[in-house]
Amino acid sequence: MASWDGGGTVRIGELARVTGTSARALRHYEEQGLLSSTRAPNGYREYDEGAAVRVRNIRHLLDAGLTLEDVAVFGACLDGDVAGARPSGRGLETARERLAVLDARIAAQTEARDRLAAALLRAEHLARRVQDTTASCPTTTTT
Repeated sequence: MASWDGGGTVRIGELARVTGTSARALRHYEEQGLLSSTRAPNGYREYDEGAAVRVRNIRHLLDAGLTLEDVAVFGACLDGDVAGARPSGRGLETARERLAVLDARIAAQTEARDRLAAALLRAEHLARRVQDTTASCPTTTTT
């Protein structure tokens, strides 16, 4: 088996290394139909040079907030320059839908953060009042 320097194929470990992706993730992408390999006579997966581009594009879209199901919409575009490709109507729709989901999550997290900050402020205020009260209580001793 040759390395990509010679234009051949690489095994899953090498593809994982050059793309910064785990072998487990690569197998998952393959199970989801996003990546393909051939099998060597010994059963090992072999990937051609284009697999690295495809994996990097998958990672790019996942890092942008898309799901694997969303990424599948981009199909053939995954083999080239995803960022520079002419957008399809379905791709734009998918991106808009995912952006709406992310915006809703951010809004919910912001509300939760605001509630926690308000509760913490009340608790700290109460803690100061209790400290002030206990500090000003006279000490009595019995003999």
